[in-house]
Amino acid sequence: MVIVQLSGGLGNQMFEYALYLSLKAKGKVVKIDDITCYEGPGTRPKQLDVFGVSYERATKQELTEMTDSSLDPVSRIRRKLTGRKTKAYREKDINFDLQVMERDPALLEGCFQSERYFQDCREQVREAYRFRGIESGAYPLPEAYRRLEKEIADCPSVSVHIRRGDYLEESHGGLYTGICTEQYYQEAFARLEKEVPGAKFFLFSNDPDWTREHFKGENRILVEGSTEDTGYLDLYLMSKCKHNIIANSSFSWWGAWLNDNPEKKVTAPARWLNGRECRDIYTERMIRI
Repeated sequence: MVIVQLSGGLGNQMFEYALYLSLKAKGKVVKIDDITCYEGPGTRPKQLDVFGVSYERATKQELTEMTDSSLDPVSRIRRKLTGRKTKAYREKDINFDLQVMERDPALLEGCFQSERYFQDCREQVREAYRFRGIESGAYPLPEAYRRLEKEIADCPSVSVHIRRGDYLEESHGGLYTGICTEQYYQEAFARLEKEVPGAKFFLFSNDPDWTREHFKGENRILVEGSTEDTGYLDLYLMSKCKHNIIANSSFSWWGAWLNDNPEKKVTAPARWLNGRECRDIYTERMIRI
């Protein structure tokens, strides 16, 4: 059995669930651990339900067995004598790790942020992420978002994801800073305005005040109204835009990937993380600047 650990926000969860689907398609017995990273205060919301997907959940007992963490006296004594015999495996780095696809049994921990993990079942993943919750009304689309959806459909729309907030915090060790700068976005705007006549930009950001101040213009619309718990609303609209300017973020990566416009132009930062070579995060359609 293989257990894929769910972690992080919606973008991360989507990569992890895509891996789950990919491993199942290969005939493996696969479950998801949606317990470990979502217990206690301050955890991110689990949001895969917006797609109406289902998965087999790993039990606490299965997790205990996979990590060799039983607290019974015999197990504790054995671990002291011979060490822990965990089957947990963390992906080696940000790029594709073949061991992730081959380990069995295993508890897989990581982000798995590459299309290579699910390249053999891309259409199955695309079908899974159809926003069935919004389509069915279980996750209602606010009226303001319905108006924006129509406007996006009726014009040469470009989604622009501007992630600041947590990306500027020192706790990240400078991994994200200095990448998606104001200059990056201005160059992306200029490129799309040249290549897409009449382009209208729909801005999505966790720092709306900064975004409003720095990216003014008649063809730039700041989308507001979502929260941490309803971020899927922004992802839904991003996926409806005809073109995408993404941040170094799994969230907007998926917004662009789910865009089904065959002529889409996807702009991405040339560098994804500071101090790391992130070659496998990029898709063939991405223009790096």
